[in-house]
Amino acid sequence: MTTNHSPLFEGNSSDRPSILTISFASDPTASLGVQLASHDNGLTNEMFSPGYSSVGGVPDDSESSPTLAKKFGVKVGDYLVAVNGEGYRRFPPDFPEEELEELTKIDTDLINLSSVEEEGKQQQEQDTAENDDDNDQVVEKEEPDDFSYKPPSAEEQKRQLKGRVIHANTSNPGEVYDKLLTKIRQIKAQRDPSNPLVLSLERYMWDSRVHSWSRFLSARRGNVPEAMTMIQAHERWRNDFFPIDLTNPSLQQVMKAHAVSEVDIGEGGHAAVVYIDFAKLQMMATGQDLSMDVVQAFVVYTEALLSRSPDPRRPKTSQMVDLTGVNLKQGFKVNMLKKMYRTFEPNYPETLEKMVMYPVPKALVSVVNAMLSFVNEHTRKKFVITDDLFVVCKELGWNLKEIESCGGVRSYMKKHLKHGLSFVFDD
Repeated sequence: MTTNHSPLFEGNSSDRPSILTISFASDPTASLGVQLASHDNGLTNEMFSPGYSSVGGVPDDSESSPTLAKKFGVKVGDYLVAVNGEGYRRFPPDFPEEELEELTKIDTDLINLSSVEEEGKQQQEQDTAENDDDNDQVVEKEEPDDFSYKPPSAEEQKRQLKGRVIHANTSNPGEVYDKLLTKIRQIKAQRDPSNPLVLSLERYMWDSRVHSWSRFLSARRGNVPEAMTMIQAHERWRNDFFPIDLTNPSLQQVMKAHAVSEVDIGEGGHAAVVYIDFAKLQMMATGQDLSMDVVQAFVVYTEALLSRSPDPRRPKTSQMVDLTGVNLKQGFKVNMLKKMYRTFEPNYPETLEKMVMYPVPKALVSVVNAMLSFVNEHTRKKFVITDDLFVVCKELGWNLKEIESCGGVRSYMKKHLKHGLSFVFDD
């Protein structure tokens, strides 16, 4: 199979947002059709929230009458940062708007900032009148003062207003959020076709600080200094670890063999699964050190699946360690799992839904548990060690009958391989 893809895997996250501009011009009384969440609660997990409100849910609607949210592609986690050009931000934007990708192409001139525009118009008329008077007079020109105050242009005033920061009232949490909702209601109540409601939203990726901070804070049980140290270490790791050269022969060997791969059934609300064929890994590692290649393959699939999570605030994956053909008494090389864990645990906190190890005979469950003593207690609670395929399917949301008709878990994995082929290069 020939595929057109980049030889470098850069990772699937960035702190640079994209933007959406939602206009109600076509129907001033319409509902956006989302559930808003407040970020004006005085909580430490809101430290990196750019605004005081985000989209907490996008309910399903009928195909015959889609909501504005569906029409404009609004998603869970999008932050509301301005209403009709007036900012409701917690802190200034980090990037100039003109450098950001606009996901919704509409006429932004619909935003009514008449007071600013009128002021600019009046200034222009005044300048014209003064120039007319100067036609009959000889006026000695003064040297410009480089240190004199120059009022911002109308365009600059619009930009400043849209990036406006409103500081939270720590003694009255929720005050700014209420003002934001009141502003929206007031504009909608006017039903003015010349001044429709226009909402400005920002979309951040799953591993941006906006979304990841709460995960790192949770991993350190609310300890802000420890969480900050952890997230900074993670950011340094990203800078050092990426990009990954997908053309590396030994990495391609791991990926082509599907020794590390994925199972993404996309059904039932279950997280997509990073699949690890441990017997293949042990066989391939005989006589060569593939530990870094295995870790890189593991990271590539983890990043790919987390980036496709429906909620960037709570991205999840599960992991399946297929131990078919592994002699657990003599041939279980736990060091390979240790290396994957030492990469996953500090860099992807609170993203593991389940870790399933199968098949493990009941008599050996305690032995395997002892081998996994390096895993912290919080993560261990998410482990399922079993010899029952029914339990595997229940935990991961897989279809038992389909697995049996495919001839086993490996064939089931290949059937539901969605992203994996894009990482495989032809010789």
